[in-house]
Amino acid sequence: MRVFICEYVTSGGLRDKPLPEAALAEARLVRDALVMDLEELPGISAVLAYDDRLPRPKHDAVPVRKGEDPWITWSGLAQECDVVWPIAPEAGGQHSRMVRLMREANARIIASASDTVTLLNSRLKTAKRLAEHGIPHVPTYPIDALPRGLDGDLVTRPDDGSGWASARAWPNRAALPRGAGLVVQPYVHGTFASLGVLAREDSVTLLAVHRLHISHLVGVFGFEGVTVGAIVDEDGSLAALARDVVAAFPGLSGLLGIDVILTPQGPMVTEVHPRVTPAYAGLHASLGVNPLAFVPELIREGKPPAVPHLPRTVPVEVKLR
Repeated sequence: MRVFICEYVTSGGLRDKPLPEAALAEARLVRDALVMDLEELPGISAVLAYDDRLPRPKHDAVPVRKGEDPWITWSGLAQECDVVWPIAPEAGGQHSRMVRLMREANARIIASASDTVTLLNSRLKTAKRLAEHGIPHVPTYPIDALPRGLDGDLVTRPDDGSGWASARAWPNRAALPRGAGLVVQPYVHGTFASLGVLAREDSVTLLAVHRLHISHLVGVFGFEGVTVGAIVDEDGSLAALARDVVAAFPGLSGLLGIDVILTPQGPMVTEVHPRVTPAYAGLHASLGVNPLAFVPELIREGKPPAVPHLPRTVPVEVKLR
């Protein structure tokens, strides 16, 4: 079985643009970890496309050269392979576009539904859906429609996309910038964490809980890395939260990340990533189990094995800077 891992940055999505160092580091971590775990599974080999400014991977790989349309290359590889695994940034709708392209080219795809991915591109729409399902989350408002009484420490982020790269902190309402496409959230004090989740038709499994390392310097946030499996879900409340979130967004499938802030009052959801996140790079080592063994699309015949009772995770550091 040939599995095409189409990771946007390393696969040539930015071939005619400069390669951003931080995004490239994350992208290579995810791609290489997936390839390593895939090729541990019997009868499976990885196929890649790669930006030809990067070293050629030691696998079956097709270069994307200057001036070439990566989407055409990706579509061709998707048609040739048995399974496709698309991974791309949410911002700008790149991930939802890639999912749609791959579904047109190949019936077996490891991805959430494109409509669900599109909804999750928007922080406002995500927060609205979470509220409709009674799931605790960080309140989110358009910058030009703030409710009365919202003041104190605030955070602005683009409505489109995910992550902390464009997040900024402000001391009060009067200090907020003016800009289309921004949302405002109250600054919530607590522990930044992420739930690593496997969503299948028959189950939703919390694989591990990670501690996110988010820097905050002079109002500017940054994602520094993650300690995979650092937090233990002693009472099962985080597993229950993961099930509730997946139920609130029909179409979620595969390996996901649900970002939360752990507060004395309980966890509050901040983002839902309908794709593999950088924490995957340490997941196998933390679990002591290859998580890809339980992904249905990687099973040739019959039903995939049930996810076993997983061992207690071991903390594994994944540094990005």
